[in-house]
Amino acid sequence: MRRDAWPAGPRKVIAGLIADGSRAGHRFLHDGTGGQLEQHLFATDRDPRLKLIIPAIVAIAFLMEQLDSTILTTAIPAIAQSLDTTPVRLNLAITTYILTLAVFIPVSGWFADRFGARKIFALALFTFTLGSVLCGVADSVGMLLAMRALQGLGGAMMTPVGRLILLRSFPRSGLITAMTYMTLPAIVGPVIGPLLGGLLTTYASWRWIFYVNVPFGLIGIFAALRFVDDFHGEEAQPFDFAGFLMVGAGAALLQFGLENIGRPIISPLATMLVLAASVLLLFAFSRYARRVAAPAVDLTLFRFRSFWIGTLAGGLCRIGLNGAPFLLPLMLQVGFGMSPVTSGSLTFVGSFGALLMRPLLSFFLRRFGFKAVLSGSAVVGSVAVAGFALLDADTPHLLIGLYVFCFGIVRSAQFMSSNTLSYADLPAEKLSRATSLGGVLQQLSVSLGVSIAAMVLGLVSGEVHAPTASQFHWAFLLTAVIPLLSIPGFFFLHPEDGQQVSGHRRKAEVQG
Repeated sequence: MRRDAWPAGPRKVIAGLIADGSRAGHRFLHDGTGGQLEQHLFATDRDPRLKLIIPAIVAIAFLMEQLDSTILTTAIPAIAQSLDTTPVRLNLAITTYILTLAVFIPVSGWFADRFGARKIFALALFTFTLGSVLCGVADSVGMLLAMRALQGLGGAMMTPVGRLILLRSFPRSGLITAMTYMTLPAIVGPVIGPLLGGLLTTYASWRWIFYVNVPFGLIGIFAALRFVDDFHGEEAQPFDFAGFLMVGAGAALLQFGLENIGRPIISPLATMLVLAASVLLLFAFSRYARRVAAPAVDLTLFRFRSFWIGTLAGGLCRIGLNGAPFLLPLMLQVGFGMSPVTSGSLTFVGSFGALLMRPLLSFFLRRFGFKAVLSGSAVVGSVAVAGFALLDADTPHLLIGLYVFCFGIVRSAQFMSSNTLSYADLPAEKLSRATSLGGVLQQLSVSLGVSIAAMVLGLVSGEVHAPTASQFHWAFLLTAVIPLLSIPGFFFLHPEDGQQVSGHRRKAEVQG
């Protein structure tokens, strides 16, 4: 359009993109006097191709993490035999990684704001990939656990910063679509993980279960550097080192104490002192955070009802549901005597159930709302976990696979709806710290789920090297109680919570 065709006025406002290397993701409005008014422009609005590219890049991080965890679970008996330890004790290979995530995730948001999301995301992918290679060459339990911690350091930055990139690249109205695009590619990890782990463990070596992360890591690093905007925070707040130490030490001691209940390496009195110290540290941080301008973990986020319900009540439910994926491969191999290939073939179908639920979740949330979906999936999930106690070595494999498939549907409904609710009503300036705190609680729910399941199995099996099928059944029944404890928290939800994401409206509001 020619300049003389513009509407007249002393302060004409003309929208246009600055193509001279200005900060990506912003639109600048010229006010006719040489000044510029800045408006936020999401990356996916600026370039529609990024609606697929950015979720795919973030999905690579989730793919690596999910592929790694599902492969490892299937290979635990073989790794334990190779490194001369017990399968139940080797749950430390899972919990060490997840605990490292929980300890270092609080710093991920600060590093992304301070140094740029693209740089931190690419560095995290590199660290995770390097840790995978070193896990593959481990020749002792100690070295494996140390390298799993290195993986956890990369994962602590990788997934929360990836989620932050996603949240800052899409408008709020497109959040469910973005989550779906991201999680659909990432579902490949859980789908192929158990079967691939069984095949590699049986026909190659368990070490190859770590090497498969290398090509994904290299692709993710290149794509992130090429397509992701380098988001920075509005202000670089000082890093709260004291708060980080309190939260990290509290989480680590809690994890260590739970590990010692089922398989003690210290005395019962020392275990109680460790657990008490963890509670005191976390309580001390809650008091300390009120006096600090920018604490390591922003506890003011719990003032948002949808956030605390999604992370705390949803996290409690996830603890109960996360124990089953750890117990099931062990029961199939140790309790029922199946091979890693057969076990992996049966457990991987649960991810197909998750794949089925993901495109249906938007419909269920619009039709029933978060409250009904979350509380309903908690009840059904509890029943499903208890139902694993009905399986035995004579149960037809087809029936086991069908049951695992149904469990995957329920588990996915709970996880996706609670994760989406957590960020549905937060203001944009809170997203960086919210992804950090939400990531901590999400990873702790996985870690505690595995630890509690291992603890319960250790208590019911005693000192035996290989638990029996009956002892696995009792472990499933006891862990099935946990999801029911989350239901009162879901009842605090109001009809308007998460509406801008779910689109759910009460009938009375629609009719009125």
